[in-house]
Amino acid sequence: MITDTAKWFTSWFDTPFYHILYKDRDHAEAHAFMDTLTNYLNIPELGTILDLACGKGRHAVYLNTLGYDVTGVDLSENSIKYAKQFENDTLHFEVHDMCKPYHKQFDAVFNLFTSFGYFDKDEDNLNTIKAIKANLNNVGFGVIDFMNSEFIIDHLVPEEIKTVNSIDFNLKRYVESGYIVKDISFSVDDENYNFQERVKAFTLDDFEKLFKKANVHLLDVFGDYKLRKFNEKTSERLVMIFK
Repeated sequence: MITDTAKWFTSWFDTPFYHILYKDRDHAEAHAFMDTLTNYLNIPELGTILDLACGKGRHAVYLNTLGYDVTGVDLSENSIKYAKQFENDTLHFEVHDMCKPYHKQFDAVFNLFTSFGYFDKDEDNLNTIKAIKANLNNVGFGVIDFMNSEFIIDHLVPEEIKTVNSIDFNLKRYVESGYIVKDISFSVDDENYNFQERVKAFTLDDFEKLFKKANVHLLDVFGDYKLRKFNEKTSERLVMIFK
């Protein structure tokens, strides 16, 4: 079953296989990034943070342990259902479409780990930037942590097999019509599955154009989770801070 690519993320992210494939993500690195980022932004004690496209809540839960009042939102009902087990008075999760403003304003809105550029319609990308701006209070900062598309394309591994939990995931990566595409195929209990991830290969220049259209001001650009200078050839990440 090949998913409808216009909404591939609504089905793939809601499967247990997505979380199996990516279960070994580096939590220590994610936590260190949150430490560095919140210190750099000087978010006040008990400050409010919106984790936009939060998945199962790994960043949101950790941010909450640092003393922030965190709201995590995601389109995946299964991910939010899982994340809700961690809720407390200052940590909440809700199903929400990031193209639309949430009903509160925050000291910071974080969009982390390349959780942007899924849409086929350009206006949805622009609407997401506008929604982030709408969700920032007067002193708030927006943060988009995206891949450095140029670096990723230069270092693309065309094919590999990744075995996790005894499942052989066959991965094929390529660039098509301005998107970085990953085809994922595997078999479980004699049933074949086929999914596809498609992320727009946005460059810094592309984001700058979106920010201008959304009347957003780009303040800082970094190239990794230690917030070192961005280099389009060598940086793995594209971390943008704006308001």
